[in-house]
Amino acid sequence: MFAFFKQKKREQLREMLLPADWLEIIARNVPLYRRLPEPDRRELHGHVQVFLSEKHFEGCGGLEMTDEIRLTIAAQACLLLLHRETDYYKRLITILVYPRAYVAKGVESLGGGVVLEGSQARLGEAWTEGVVVLSWDDVLRGAADIRDGQNVVLHEFAHQLDQEDGLANGAPILERRSSYVAWARVLMDEYEQLREDETQQRRTVLDTYGATNPAEFFAVATECFFEKPTQLRKKHPALYAELKSYYRQDPEQLLAAAESPCLFPGQEVS
Repeated sequence: MFAFFKQKKREQLREMLLPADWLEIIARNVPLYRRLPEPDRRELHGHVQVFLSEKHFEGCGGLEMTDEIRLTIAAQACLLLLHRETDYYKRLITILVYPRAYVAKGVESLGGGVVLEGSQARLGEAWTEGVVVLSWDDVLRGAADIRDGQNVVLHEFAHQLDQEDGLANGAPILERRSSYVAWARVLMDEYEQLREDETQQRRTVLDTYGATNPAEFFAVATECFFEKPTQLRKKHPALYAELKSYYRQDPEQLLAAAESPCLFPGQEVS
């Protein structure tokens, strides 16, 4: 019964229009939004309504929470949900936002059994216990440059998708059981290749932070998929195909459309 009423409420929220000033914030702060065709924008608006209704935002380190912060984060997080059945990051409860990079205790393996413990500056992190932590400065910076392959919101919310089954292993829940074999083969091959590229100090399309572990590889690949789609497809066609199938989106096509205004009359070009 609870699930029925929850679904009805979500349907009602998705039908609500976003206020004009909210739309202006999203269009200004999230250039990826400006690439979307109108049907995708409308779908995103509905997801944002649900996300804002169900998730709690909290400012940390003296940051005062505003609609701009909530909308800028929500719009990017919901970009990962387009065209798919979604439970809106079912494990996520709270988004903590710091004004800038924050310091947290961490443990880093240096190899050979050597472990470094201490404080580390972080831009964001995703906990399995229902929390995402973000730096507002870096949220804005990552959203503004849509060609550098680095977006902290996409990164941390990819982790949330990965962790929906309770494990952070680079394997999100897939629609069909038969898809896991190809997913594991392609992503593991690409992950091992990135590790080798990092060791050999080769230039890569993917950020070498993805060589840390399979979970970080999936998050880094997600950032690259949405922000550097053409480069990713050319250098890593199998990886691009797996991400395209999972996200049910083709960012390269959207990029081409955004650069050809005649395809979407009236659409703003980024």
